[in-house]
This record gives sequence, C-alpha cells and structure tokens, in this order.
Amino acid sequence: SSMTVTVKTLVQSKQAEAAQTTQYTATNCKTVIDKFTATNTSAANVTLSINLVASGGAAGVDNRIVYSNATATNETYTFPELVGQVLEPGGFISAIASAATALTIRASGREIT
Repeated sequence: SSMTVTVKTLVQSKQAEAAQTTQYTATNCKTVIDKFTATNTSAANVTLSINLVASGGAAGVDNRIVYSNATATNETYTFPELVGQVLEPGGFISAIASAATALTIRASGREIT
C-alpha cells in the first residue's frame, strides 16, 4: 500500500485561548508539523504553552513541549521545537495562552495516510 501525503493547514489563523484548548487532531492519519507561529498583536508580553498529546491522553506537564514561551508585543515566534514533530493517529496539539485575544497562532504540516 502506498502512502498519501497531504500538505495542509493544521491550525487556521486564530487567536489562542486563555484556556487549554485542542487546536488540531491527527484524525485517521499521522501528521508532521512543519511550521507553527504565534504573533503577539497585544500591548503586552504574552506567553504560550503547547502540548503534543498522544491519542486518548490529556494535556499535562508530561506532554508540554513548549512551556510559557514569551512573545513580545508585535513579534512573531516560530517554535523550532515543534518543527518535525510527528503526531500518531489520534494525537493532538493543545495550547494555552496567558491572555486571550492577544496571540494569533497558525500551524501547517503534512498528513500521511
């Protein structure tokens, strides 16, 4: 059986929530994260934590890949620690910002089926 690779937007541009929120789930596929950005459009520094969680799991300290990364006003951070990370089927990306309506996040990658 041959593999199909689909390049796609994993998280469409949106403002990160100030509560732990699932942003993307690898549904019936494996997913490679190629790019994840956060742009601070607010007037203060804002932090973002990101979890890569296995299928059936819950976001917690055991799967927090990025911990309270601070992004300054009008700056963008590109999260090199997420590039190339693989989500197995059912795995998901979860994130939480220190303030709502402050960070615009976006992620792109490849789904492999």
